Amino acid sequence: MELTVLVFLPAVAAVLILLLPRQYEQHAKWVALAGSLAALVLSIWLFFDFSIHQAGFQYVVQRDWVDIGSFNLQYYMGVDGLSLPLVVLTTFLTVASVLVSFSVTMRPRAYYACLMVLATSVLGVFCALDFLLFFLFWELELFPMFLLIAVWGSGRKEYSATKFVLFTIAGSAFMLVGILALAFSQGTFDIVKLGHANFASTIIPLSWIFFFLLVGFAVKLPVVPLHTWLPDAHSDAPTAVSVMLAGVLLKMGGYGILRMCVTIMPAVATHYSIWFAAIGASSVLYGAFITLRQKDLKRLIAYSSVSHMGIVLLGIGALGATGIAGAEYQMLAHGLITGLLFVMVGLMYERTHTRDIARLGGLARQMPLIATGMVFAGLASLGLPALAGFIAEITVFLGTFQRYEWTMERVVFGPVRHEWDSLTDQHHWWEHSVVLGLAGLVILLGVYPGLMMDMIQPAVSTIMLRIGS
Repeated sequence: MELTVLVFLPAVAAVLILLLPRQYEQHAKWVALAGSLAALVLSIWLFFDFSIHQAGFQYVVQRDWVDIGSFNLQYYMGVDGLSLPLVVLTTFLTVASVLVSFSVTMRPRAYYACLMVLATSVLGVFCALDFLLFFLFWELELFPMFLLIAVWGSGRKEYSATKFVLFTIAGSAFMLVGILALAFSQGTFDIVKLGHANFASTIIPLSWIFFFLLVGFAVKLPVVPLHTWLPDAHSDAPTAVSVMLAGVLLKMGGYGILRMCVTIMPAVATHYSIWFAAIGASSVLYGAFITLRQKDLKRLIAYSSVSHMGIVLLGIGALGATGIAGAEYQMLAHGLITGLLFVMVGLMYERTHTRDIARLGGLARQMPLIATGMVFAGLASLGLPALAGFIAEITVFLGTFQRYEWTMERVVFGPVRHEWDSLTDQHHWWEHSVVLGLAGLVILLGVYPGLMMDMIQPAVSTIMLRIGS
């Protein structure tokens, strides 16, 4: 029952937070921190206890849930080399999000409860092996994410939150059609069984089912032209929500494509692989060009994420062991690096109250630690060797170098602006903990990629067997 405990630990923390008396509501952050730390410790234990030599899913829990006659709905969970690294990423970024939220004073109980429910929903997506259970966790994240942006965000927060929900629900409607068509064609929602089905006959053509599922996942990834919700959501979301959104929610899309589209329907994926590569390359180029035009730091990072997620789709489109492993590694590296970037922008915004690149400059003199963290995250994002981004993005290193150098130079170096003379780093231990923790993992995955690659490889081999390579 390790996975059940892991997935629902944050939800239990959310319940405890909501039960806190109003006079103790400022202690909500400590309950959230304790719950997220417990989930992190358990996920790390599972990571090191995981057998990289054993094929298939591990820590499996399977129980009948609802009997509807023709087939049973199951409470079915398990992890393999594709999902467990993303589970660890989620728990780590949840802790980081709680720590960077320590300054939240408006309705803290509701805020931290939403953050914990969001963590449970994402963990459930990565662990679910029943398609209906997967879909329920997928939809569960909409409610807390909407509130986190609409209530605690800034700018056009209601507009951005509503746009996020509408895009996701539209994609989910397509996904649900695909899920039901698969389930009623094969008589099961079991993702493992569907991964071994031959699909001799389906209710609707298999290519249509593939398309319906792909649309739902592509919205979340997101890929061009389904990406327009992302910059708005990032611009108006609180720092912690941006960390979770870029760090793990986008990875739900890439994970879904790998687990559902490619593994369950490899023949269709092979047939349309050139379109995967074309759309992925278009997202890379479009995201990069639009990034160059941004004046707001958060929107700049959001559009760079569109470009980086295009690399994920490009790797998947290669339909080879190296490409798929690179796509998985890119999701991990991007989660850590972009999480760190949003933390640094959030810390900078708290002090300057602006994200306008034109107004920022010379901040390294007043805030050397924040400037160092910003430059480090920028170098990692462009794929500097010995950092995590290099392993996944080596082919785009030269193409992205000038773009990130330009942004970092303007923000933290350049001419000194005396309007920031009174600013300091304000050395809070929780801010340093988040920055050092994320930076440490970025270095670890850059220096020792085998830590994750050894776990990813058996799951990739399973997919390759389905593809026939």
